[in-house]
Amino acid sequence: MTDACARCGRTRSSVTDPAQLLAWVRERELGADRWLCHVCAREHVRDIEGKLPSDYWAN
Repeated sequence: MTDACARCGRTRSSVTDPAQLLAWVRERELGADRWLCHVCAREHVRDIEGKLPSDYWAN
């Protein structure tokens, strides 16, 4: 598992709150796992739940 958010680059080791670590989201795209930090996951929760492609909700 990579230690960084695929959207913003935040690392899991930089997060000190255990609840925030639990809020990280794993997504599988083209057979590879990607992780989103708690901030990016919260910002894009509707897009993620709607299963929209990440190209659609890219910044």
